[in-house]
Amino acid sequence: MDIDALLSLAATHRDYNDIEVTIPKEWSQGRTVYGGLSAAMLYASTKHYVEPDRLLRSMTTNFVGPLMSQTPFSITVEMVREGKNVSQLQARAVQDGKNAVVVQMCFAKARVSKSGVVNNEQHMLDAPKKGNFIPQVPKITPKFLKHFQLEVQSGGLPFTGKKDAKYYGWMRFKKPPAEITDAHIVSLIDAWPPTLLQQLRWPAPASTVSWNLEFIHPHRELLPTDWFAYKADTRQAADGYGHTEATIWDAHGEVIALSRQTVAVFD
Repeated sequence: MDIDALLSLAATHRDYNDIEVTIPKEWSQGRTVYGGLSAAMLYASTKHYVEPDRLLRSMTTNFVGPLMSQTPFSITVEMVREGKNVSQLQARAVQDGKNAVVVQMCFAKARVSKSGVVNNEQHMLDAPKKGNFIPQVPKITPKFLKHFQLEVQSGGLPFTGKKDAKYYGWMRFKKPPAEITDAHIVSLIDAWPPTLLQQLRWPAPASTVSWNLEFIHPHRELLPTDWFAYKADTRQAADGYGHTEATIWDAHGEVIALSRQTVAVFD
């Protein structure tokens, strides 16, 4: 199943009744489902509960337990509060009676305001050529990566003993989707490996504990074949946990999202 089919499946959520879905093994990372996909599917299940003019402004995802591929799980959606301008919703992936992924989303409509700051931050990356990042190595490379193209311009392969703890480069879908929605952007941003893994010399598992995304609106139309620029830096790491911050630009060089993650490394 491609990304569009999975998001469409999640979007069948109606009337706040739980739906049951299963994600194929090809979207796994280790023993669990690729986190960017599970978060994107929870978003897709939630989006139609708010008016179209209320755009996703922020999304906080907590990966509280393993979500296994090839095993059914249910998606629940709750309207936490709906105000005049802002809607707050929560979605959960529940498997075998246990919470696996919990997402809090804030949707808000545009308002006339006298305040305004334009984000003119530039990435200064060379134009992308082709995906040239991680080879498919059995039992090491996550299966889900075959759905994405990553072009690294700064940072190294995981488990190569590098001093760096950052990734700068470009990303896009290997098979272009029908369109680029916020759900697609969510799934795309999480495709990069944790920045700390390149410092290790031997394979070791790592997982995101919490992930906060902030979406910048308005932005230009996004095309399915577009490359998106990505710069992620590690702000601090100790005690087996790292804190990273990332900025994402569209093909026109405009910032469209900000990302912050807390990652656990089990080395």
